Amino acid sequence: MTTNEPAQEPRNPQAPLTERSLKVIVADDQATVREPLAAVLDMTEDIDVVAAAADGTEVLAAVAATPVDVVLMDLRMPVMDGTEATRRLSEDHPGTAVVVLTTFADDDSILAALSAGARGYLTKNAGRQDIVRAIRAAAAGQSVLDQEVQNRLLATVRTRPPADAQPLPPDLTRREREVLTLIGQGLPNQAIAEKLFISEATVKTHINNLFAKAGIQDRADAVRRAITAGLA
Repeated sequence: MTTNEPAQEPRNPQAPLTERSLKVIVADDQATVREPLAAVLDMTEDIDVVAAAADGTEVLAAVAATPVDVVLMDLRMPVMDGTEATRRLSEDHPGTAVVVLTTFADDDSILAALSAGARGYLTKNAGRQDIVRAIRAAAAGQSVLDQEVQNRLLATVRTRPPADAQPLPPDLTRREREVLTLIGQGLPNQAIAEKLFISEATVKTHINNLFAKAGIQDRADAVRRAITAGLA
């Protein structure tokens, strides 16, 4: 956000995330939601809200002008909605992650946003800490789904399994299959670590190896693969 403070030395966008603030855009067509949320997030130590956008075209223009780590994206916006903006960001700015923050948690909205490339999906009853955690996770290449969204995704995939589902590779280790099973059950990394009596860092290593071997794109895709493989 713009302030009257003295100009600081420009951050290096290539620096590790631990050494710089995350550059974030808040996109929502309602100013009464957009501005307070941007202000609150901007007070978080490691988050720098660089722009607030009222529609998808403003998001794309802002990202084209300044490299951004994460866009916090509403779905229903005029001119260009959040799903289309997410799709274009995924194609033109793959280094920018999208976390959806919306009032809509219906099956079609969830699947459309995740298919467009959203890395996280929260409903607007999420608290500030939930939003901050999702932004940090998305910037680190992880996915965060609201529990309600996770449950609906599980139900949707069970009733409408993808026609192009691929079998799991035979070289998955026993632990990698266990991790995939727990992802399919909707457990976050911390809960998986507790369940398997391993560290969260070890869980992340297993997930990275699992995703690479199975060609899994994100956590939503992992849920789908776990269900279609009969693991969840």
